Amino acid sequence: MTAIDKSRTVAVVGTGTMGQGIAQVALVAGHPVRLYDAAPGRAAEAADAVGARLDRLVDKGRLAAAERDAARARLIPAAELTELADAALVIEAILEQLPVKQELFGALEKIVADDCLLATNTSSLSVTAIGGALRVPGRFVGLHFFNPAPLLPLVEVVSGFATEESAATRAYETAKAWGKTPVRCTDTPGFIVNRVARPFYAQAFAVYEERIADPATIDAVLRESGGFRMGPFELTDLIGQDVNEAVTRSVWESFFQSSKFTPSLAQRRLVESGRHGRKSGHGWFSYAEGAERPRPRTEPPAPAPRNVIVHGDLGPAEALAGMIERAGIEVRHKPEGACIALPGGAQLRLVDGEAAFEYEDGIVYFDLALDYEKATRIALTASQDTLRTMPGAVQEAVGLFQALGKDVSLIGDVPGMIVARTVAMLADVAVDAVERGVASAEDIDTAMRLGVNYPAGPLEWAGKLGFDWVCDVLGSLHDRYPTGRYAPCRGSTRRAFSSIEEESG
Repeated sequence: MTAIDKSRTVAVVGTGTMGQGIAQVALVAGHPVRLYDAAPGRAAEAADAVGARLDRLVDKGRLAAAERDAARARLIPAAELTELADAALVIEAILEQLPVKQELFGALEKIVADDCLLATNTSSLSVTAIGGALRVPGRFVGLHFFNPAPLLPLVEVVSGFATEESAATRAYETAKAWGKTPVRCTDTPGFIVNRVARPFYAQAFAVYEERIADPATIDAVLRESGGFRMGPFELTDLIGQDVNEAVTRSVWESFFQSSKFTPSLAQRRLVESGRHGRKSGHGWFSYAEGAERPRPRTEPPAPAPRNVIVHGDLGPAEALAGMIERAGIEVRHKPEGACIALPGGAQLRLVDGEAAFEYEDGIVYFDLALDYEKATRIALTASQDTLRTMPGAVQEAVGLFQALGKDVSLIGDVPGMIVARTVAMLADVAVDAVERGVASAEDIDTAMRLGVNYPAGPLEWAGKLGFDWVCDVLGSLHDRYPTGRYAPCRGSTRRAFSSIEEESG
C-alpha cells in the first residue's frame, strides 16, 4: 500500500496550533487541504494563519513565492463537515475528550467514502476506544504529530486493536512522503514517547522528594553528565506542569496504577498550587521579570591527588583511567576490584545502585556519564560517616574530577544517584515495550531521539553499558525500594543473562 496521492484531498478537523501545523505539513507536501472547525469562522481564520506562516517561509528563503501561491490556492476552509466528503485522509486534532472525538468520527463516517483513511492526533487517549464504534474500524489509525508539527520530524503511527495492516501502512507511507520520520506502534498508553519517557521525569522527582538534591542541580547533572538537552524540571516547566502531570497520571491509571509509572506527589502539589511553569510565571522555577535562575550546587576548587590506583575494570567508566593519566596524575594499575583508590584510603566507585552508608570503609560514588570525555559535570555522593570521618576523601575525589575539567556537584547519599537510575529505568521500560510488541527496538530508539531529543536511544545506550549493568543497578534499587518499581522486566533480565553467557563462553 503506497502513500496517498498528492492530488487527493487531506482534511484537518480542529484548527488550533496542532491542526494548523498538520495542515501546513500536508499543504507543503502538495495536497489540496480543507480545514474545518465547529466554531463558525474559525476555519477561515486558521487558513489565514497558515497562509501567514507560508509568507514567513518565503521571507526566510525556505519556500519559493510561486510554491507559496500554489499552496495558498490549495487551502480551502470548510464551513460544513459535509464539505470533507472527497477527502482521502481526515486527521482530527480537537479536544482530548473521548466522547467528543467518537461523535466526530461517527459523523465523518457517514460523509466520507469507505476508502477514506481516518486518523486521530490524540496523544493520550486510546486509538482503539476512539474508533471502536465505527462501522469500518479497520481504516482508523493514530497519527500522532509532535508540536510544532512543521518542524519536528517524528510521527507515531498507532494501530488500534481493529486497525487493518493496510491502513497503518498507508498512513506510515503518507507521513514518510510528507518528509516526516514515522515510527509504528500498537495502541498502548502513551504510545512510544510518552510511555518510555516517564522515568526521565519520575526519577528526577523521586531524588528531589528524598531531598537529595535541588532541581537546578538535578537538571544540570542530567544535562552536563547525562547529555540530555534539558533537565526534567526545566522541561516540565516548559511543557506545563499540569500537562505533564496529567500525561503521567493517565499512563499510570491506564496501566492499572503500576508502580513503574507512579506519579510524583511533589509535582501534584505544584499543579494544585497553580504553579504550572512558564505559562503561569512560576513552576519549579520562577519566571517573574528579573527573577534569577537558581544555580546548581558546584563544589569550590580542591587540590587534585598526586596519584591514584585503578583497580580492575571500571566498566562504563573505563575511559577515566586514560583521562587521569593525561591530566598529569600518576596512575598505578592493579588487577583486582573495580574502583579508583584515592591516596587517603577511600575508594572512588562508579554508581552501582547501592548506598555509600552501607560500607564501613570510605566510599565515594560518582555518577554515570554519557561520555566521560565530553561531560562537563560529574555528581559525587558519600555517606555522612565518610563526610565526617574522612572529609579529605571527598575533597580528593572533587579535586580529581576538577583536574579532568569537570564541574562537580556533591549530592546526598542515594542509591542509583541521578543519571544511572534514570538511564537504567529508561532502558528497562523500553525493553518491556519491545517485549510486549509495542514497537521495534529501532523505532523506540528513533522515537526517543527525535521526539524528546534524547542523546541516545535508551536501547542503544543500554547495549553499550551492558544489560548486566542495567539489571545490577535496577536489582540493587529494587532491594532498597521493594515496591516493584525498579524490578527489572523479563526482557532486561534475559538480555543480561545472554550477555553474561557470551562473555563466559
